[in-house]
Formats: sequence, C-alpha cells, structure tokens
Amino acid sequence: MDRVARTEAGGYRERLLAGAVSCLQEKGYARTTARDLVAASGTNLASIGYHFGGKDALLNEAIAEIFEQWTDRVERSMFGAELGTGREMLERAMRELIDVFEELGPQLVLLVEGYPAALRAPVLREKLAQAYARARTAGAGMMRRAAAELGVELPMDPEVFVSVVVAIADGLMLQWLLDPSATPDARQVVDALAALSAIIT
Repeated sequence: MDRVARTEAGGYRERLLAGAVSCLQEKGYARTTARDLVAASGTNLASIGYHFGGKDALLNEAIAEIFEQWTDRVERSMFGAELGTGREMLERAMRELIDVFEELGPQLVLLVEGYPAALRAPVLREKLAQAYARARTAGAGMMRRAAAELGVELPMDPEVFVSVVVAIADGLMLQWLLDPSATPDARQVVDALAALSAIIT
C-alpha cells in the first residue's frame, strides 16, 4: 500500500483522511484496521483519536469525503465548459455519475459495502444521510444556476429531480458492479429520460 505523501501543507488530519480513503478502497470498511490507517497515512495511532475520536469515525468521514469529491466532479463537468442546452448539461452531469464507473470501481465497492454497515451503525448511517443531503442540495444549486444562465424556469422542485437522478445512478452502479456490459451509458440514460417524458406528457 502506498503511503500518503507527506507535505508541509497537509497536516495529520488531511493525511489520515487520504490514508483512510486508500485503505477503504483496498481493504474495505470491515477489514481496515487502525494500524492500516497509520501505515497508509504515515501518522500514528494517537493522531486517529486526537483528530477523529477513533477509527470508525475516521472511516465514516472518509466515506463522506468520497461523496463530496464525486459531487464536485459533477459540478465541474456541468459548468467547466460552454453551457450548451439543458440536455447537453444533463448529459455531461450523467457522464460524471455513470460513465466513470470503471474508473471509480474500488470506490463503488466501498460505497456498496458501506450501506449494510450503516444499517448497524447509527453514526455511519447519519454520515451517509448527510452526504446524500449535501449532494441533493449541491445538485439543486447546480440546477438553479443552470436555469438562471439558460434563462428558463425550473418545472419542479430541483431537490426532487436530483433525488431521482441520484437514485438512477445508484441503481446503475449496482447493475454495473454485477454486469457492466448490460449497463447503459450516460447518453442512453438521457435518451431514456427524454423518451419517458414524451410518453407521459
């Protein structure tokens, strides 16, 4: 396992978080030990308790960090280029949610492993719920910004729309882990949403 680079700018807390993400991807939630975290981060056992209160709290924070990084990627994809049409913006966002599954494979396994663990660990469940809530809020903010820049009105509560999009991405994530070849890509998903909209309106 590669150690997290020791930089003057990064303190123990940042190194522990980076090390925890690395451990979670390599060993999973249940199999990661405190000594694994120390080895990956180049810190010490006492620093885990000092900065996070314990191993589980550090791992929970690392899972939330992965959610945050993924949300940031989606936002950069939507607004990092010329806006285009609403459909084009949605397709760019869906590419960062769906077409990255192969790249993010270890993180997907980690997230899936985190769900059953969260059912037995109230703190982790709350942390994941907060991560989803932040993703919904961030996604709704992206939709409002896009609508303002495109000069259109949103036809529904953007947080509801984002919840549906996240549910689609979560379901496709599970499907991809089991059968990648049968999982539609971002363009196919947007085509399906457009076709469904045409049918029901």
